[in-house]
Amino acid sequence: MTGYEKNIEIKMQRLFATLSEKDRRRYAGIEAAKLGHGGIDYVSGLFEMDPKTVRRGLTELESPEDPAPSRVRKKRCGP
Repeated sequence: MTGYEKNIEIKMQRLFATLSEKDRRRYAGIEAAKLGHGGIDYVSGLFEMDPKTVRRGLTELESPEDPAPSRVRKKRCGP
């Protein structure tokens, strides 16, 4: 599997940091799907998230409707 160039990875990480938790999962899922075989491991490493979370994002994207469209967790305030 071929990954992204370093300058693209940096931009992806910057975007990722601005997203809500739900959007992070889904964005990671989209990127993993684009990469194909090995994509989940690559993306989970890039975004420092559990591979199960990336799989959950992929599963959520398979659903025709968002089961909780207005539910978004607030960002944490502390360390």
